[in-house]
Amino acid sequence: MEIKITKTQNPQQLTEESKLGFGKHFTDHMFLMDYEAGKGWHNARIVPFGYLSIHPASTVLHYGSEIFEGLKAYRTEKGNIQMFRPMENIKRMNNSAERMCLPQIDENDFLQALCEFVKLEERFVPYSFGTSLYLRPFMFGNDESLGVHTVKNATFMIIASPSGSYYAEGINPVKIMIEDEDVRAVKGGTGAVKCGGNYAASNRAGEKASKVGYSQVLWLDGVHRKYIEEVGAMNVMFKINGEIVTPMLTGSILPGITRKSCIEVLKNMGYKVSERLLSVDELIEALENGKLEEAWGTGTAAVVSPIGKLSYAGKEYVVNNGKIGEVTQKLYDTLTGIQWGKVEDTFGWIYKLN
Repeated sequence: MEIKITKTQNPQQLTEESKLGFGKHFTDHMFLMDYEAGKGWHNARIVPFGYLSIHPASTVLHYGSEIFEGLKAYRTEKGNIQMFRPMENIKRMNNSAERMCLPQIDENDFLQALCEFVKLEERFVPYSFGTSLYLRPFMFGNDESLGVHTVKNATFMIIASPSGSYYAEGINPVKIMIEDEDVRAVKGGTGAVKCGGNYAASNRAGEKASKVGYSQVLWLDGVHRKYIEEVGAMNVMFKINGEIVTPMLTGSILPGITRKSCIEVLKNMGYKVSERLLSVDELIEALENGKLEEAWGTGTAAVVSPIGKLSYAGKEYVVNNGKIGEVTQKLYDTLTGIQWGKVEDTFGWIYKLN
């Protein structure tokens, strides 16, 4: 694939790494590529970062035809740059595209776009351990007419944001509220797709939880309101009586890449890992009888996020005395070690750019 590059004439100064935060600063450029039915993907280009101009009737604005991904580029102690399992993100985005009737992208072209874009923006990849260059590939339909139909025109983009350490002051367990009114998704819907509508649908419950001091919502299934699904923007795992239990992928849960990686690491460590239905009643019983030993969320941003408190039906439960557990710490140390090149990658997950 030929990618035309137009470099900015006004390169910005780098933000101090201690002040980066998440998603607040962006690099000098962005990648774009256009799709037209009958013509396919074309006009791949990297241009100076800037605003978009789209038609007021554009499909994405009225019918939510969009999908996205999130992955990171890391700088090792030696200064090299590498990505963590990028092909998993590429495959998942194509799966999302199929469900949302958006055009798929050739995997090799997608990877080439990521690599060339990151290499151009190399100076934005921070150096401090825990920091990274967050990559956001996304796609949206932009047919210039009203009416619900299969997308005939689309745009694929990649933007990037240098991001600070998620745990700048250490890993602090979070408080989670189990939501029993709103639902995030149902089997057959878009729960397994990374699309904006899922996140918009979660905002009301998230706001309700925030008002009473909880950082995220733990969702139940949309049919029975009985089975544990996922936490906010993360998958979830529990250590119950020595066994690692995580909700099985039923079609309403996002197939997380960090989730998948955690399962592989845990099995390699010798833990028994069960992907199965887990009812809220079973979880609460394990909390009450002391069998729930640890709980944590998994996702790209935090890698793992220990859960210190759970709330359900007006009652609050403390997990592992409100502290990070041994298994959670092992997972964090192993995965971040691989991502930043401090631990040998025996799984073949790292894609090196230089």
